[in-house]
Amino acid sequence: MNPLEWIVTYGCKLGLRMLYRIEDSEMGKVRADGPLILYPNHTSLLEAPMVYTFLKPRKKVTGLSKIENWKNPFLNLVFSLWKIIPIRRGESDMEALRATLGALADGYIIGIAPEGTRSPSGTLQKAQGGVTMLALHSGSPLQPLAHWDDRPLPENRKGSAGSRRFGRPTIHIRVGRAFHLDRRGEKLTKEIRQEMSDEIMYQLAMLLPEDRRGVYADLTKASEKWLVFEDPPIGQAAVSQT
Repeated sequence: MNPLEWIVTYGCKLGLRMLYRIEDSEMGKVRADGPLILYPNHTSLLEAPMVYTFLKPRKKVTGLSKIENWKNPFLNLVFSLWKIIPIRRGESDMEALRATLGALADGYIIGIAPEGTRSPSGTLQKAQGGVTMLALHSGSPLQPLAHWDDRPLPENRKGSAGSRRFGRPTIHIRVGRAFHLDRRGEKLTKEIRQEMSDEIMYQLAMLLPEDRRGVYADLTKASEKWLVFEDPPIGQAAVSQT
């Protein structure tokens, strides 16, 4: 990292640690090498700085974020330093797709949320198809990363004391097993793509508390038909917790 990137990266990491107690021991379960699609639940703006800074000093980590964030001068600086890929939501952004496929081909770990947009309820929303198509086109493995804090969900925070009840919140991080998608020789239909997307999300839901699973709360509906797990896990290595 150049000096400015180092200052911004570790400044963000220090700031996160000052604001939150972060249980990050499971970050060591993230595959040590790319290509990898690391997908979190999307509940706040914290995912990008948290995933990026807590995977450093790994060299090849980046992610995607909506292009509107570049209008914010601070985020523009940070995301440019971190080589975050801007994406235009609600349209087929081929430039972002090419950049992401190129980063994966170059061995990057890519952070991207399958839900596509932040969840106002703090619980899982229905997956979009982008992550599934990215995994199929690139052949890259996927790995779920679930995070939540110990504050009440937004609908339960009403009243002046609701969001301050716990003082300095604790963020819990859980990392699941890496896996590949396998079409098993089937033609990729819209229905199969949605099945794959739902299977991806159920792997994330299994890591979350029951009240955070949202539309994926019923784990009896979870299947693994299109998933091939890395078992035993490969390429894992502990990361610095400093």
